Amino acid sequence: MNDPVGILIVDKPSGITSHGVVGRVRKALGTRKVGHAGTLDPDATGVLVVGVGQATRLLGYLAASDKAYVSTIILGESTVTDDAAGDVIAATDTAGLSDSQIARAMSHFVGEIQQRPSAVSAIKVAGKRAYDLVRSGEHVELSARPVTVHSFDLLGVRHERRGERTVAMVDVSVDCSAGTYVRALARDLGQILGVGGHVSTLRRIRSGAFDLTDAKALEELGVGGPLMSAAEAARRTLPAIEIDGDAARLARHGVQLPWPAGVEGGSTAFIHGNDLVGVAQQRDDRAVWAAVFG
Repeated sequence: MNDPVGILIVDKPSGITSHGVVGRVRKALGTRKVGHAGTLDPDATGVLVVGVGQATRLLGYLAASDKAYVSTIILGESTVTDDAAGDVIAATDTAGLSDSQIARAMSHFVGEIQQRPSAVSAIKVAGKRAYDLVRSGEHVELSARPVTVHSFDLLGVRHERRGERTVAMVDVSVDCSAGTYVRALARDLGQILGVGGHVSTLRRIRSGAFDLTDAKALEELGVGGPLMSAAEAARRTLPAIEIDGDAARLARHGVQLPWPAGVEGGSTAFIHGNDLVGVAQQRDDRAVWAAVFG
């Protein structure tokens, strides 16, 4: 029996890490070669793209795609982690905060922006994960980096009493480039309004070309239906060129094929039938292979 190969879209539940999902997939499919694209925080839910077998080599291309989220942001409370998992470090009454003020403030974060990721993130600092440094008691402030927020829309606002003060529960949708932190958007939205903020709930509804309609619950792993082929995943994500069997054999031996006229020279999938042969980039008039699939 051949080892499974392909792409699996998982609807990650809350309370499990992305690495934990990989472990569940390994057990369900009986294979060790499993990876994921685009980490979700343990409390976040939604679309997690998982590669199995040789298809793990495609994950770097899938991870670079835009993402879409729905989230509830709490304005009036700042936390150490910028989400609900961290201790509250500052609290402010938001009784006078209007929906229009919130919407205007949100508009400042649409477009190409410089965003400082949350200190409690998987970004490495001097070889160590930022969240490990924070948990060991070190102060970490990461450098801002460019991201693009295509849309940051207000879906609704609810006001909730917490003791003698009010917080605003703000439902939003976000469409953004890979590498954008919704937790950081919540933190910065709270800062610009002067009340602090953090993410209460976060659900990824789309990762690149894959959305919740493609996704399986963890309980469904290994039950019915084949994996999505690497060829289908590549067709959805990258420009694709169909090649014949002779060209496919040459490519699998590392031979640089002629680059087709009229095709842009970025990362491009070369496909034969239902098989992903390789991903290449143009160099002069040749296809230079970044990855070749057996």
